[in-house]
Amino acid sequence: MADDKNSREKQARDTDRRQRERDVAAELERGDEPEPPVEAEEFGDLESELESVEFPATGAQLIAAAGDLKVESADGSYTIEELLPATDEETFDSPVAVSVAVQRPTVAAAMKRVVEASETLPNADLRWSQRKAYEMTFKELKAIDADDDDEGIQAISDWIIERIRDKEKLPGSRAVRRQAAKFCRAKGYQVRNDEWLGI
Repeated sequence: MADDKNSREKQARDTDRRQRERDVAAELERGDEPEPPVEAEEFGDLESELESVEFPATGAQLIAAAGDLKVESADGSYTIEELLPATDEETFDSPVAVSVAVQRPTVAAAMKRVVEASETLPNADLRWSQRKAYEMTFKELKAIDADDDDEGIQAISDWIIERIRDKEKLPGSRAVRRQAAKFCRAKGYQVRNDEWLGI
């Protein structure tokens, strides 16, 4: 393959796709984490609804095909439209990738808001690694016992969106982790240095 801009971009896209596939596989293999709020049997309807969708599919295509489908969780009922970003920039490689994305509805809803807000930036691209770092921060906030009502997830997603609007750029993942740690400490939760938020 020639070493030109198109080949480098294709190589970067392929690398990104492979990383997403590894992340999905790793997410499914984790057995030592607490069960996600949505049980696997809840995805039966989702799987059948997605049979008509050709993968890889964008968030917008998935919402068009199954946007009204409800997913029940311990936190309440959500539609797929509330959990997936309505964008052509974010793609899902398989129904399994969609299932992984909606396993933690409060995290998915926060990521939807962030992804859609990032689309308003003219020259910004929410890289996969940065997206995963944001998602990991939301997961850590969800795991905090003192954060029963997901106040931390709401506060940090609001903070990210404010930064996008005010600064017209995506905040770095370290800045997001730092803000989440600041929130946790303000609420009386101890954040250790060896934890994800402990920076």
